[in-house]
Amino acid sequence: MSSPVTKAARRVTHELHGVVVSAGLMQKTVKVRVAGQKWNKIVSKFYADPKHYLVHDPNSSLRTGDVVAIAPGWPTSRHKRHVVKHIIAPYGEPIENRPAVPLLDEIIAEREAKKQAKDERKASRQRSEEERRQALKKATAEERKAKHTAWEQLMAKSDR
Repeated sequence: MSSPVTKAARRVTHELHGVVVSAGLMQKTVKVRVAGQKWNKIVSKFYADPKHYLVHDPNSSLRTGDVVAIAPGWPTSRHKRHVVKHIIAPYGEPIENRPAVPLLDEIIAEREAKKQAKDERKASRQRSEEERRQALKKATAEERKAKHTAWEQLMAKSDR
């Protein structure tokens, strides 16, 4: 059972290449600068217009200066919408000495497992809540019945 977000993440084929400009300051998050250009009509020139993306790095395996490929994914937090695909060119420490960058399928499988565990917890919580509600309903019905029988006995005594 795949969610619509997971299906969409599997269909995405495009990727962006950029340079990690900030790593290690946020947990499991890096800031990646992706190059871009804009045309200025007035001076008839292109000028640099880089975009910065906050990218989910599950194992914190990226370092500042790495050239990476990122892909759009699902919202991980308020501003994170992209996931690291792979490292194109490491900077500084070699890739072998770092934690591995998980594949997209591994990330999706982990996300699905978390979602399934959450759904199971929610279902068990709802079942226990429903059982509690039923027990409370039964207790109030018994209490009401006991009051009613006591009232009938009282009325029977007063009629004599």
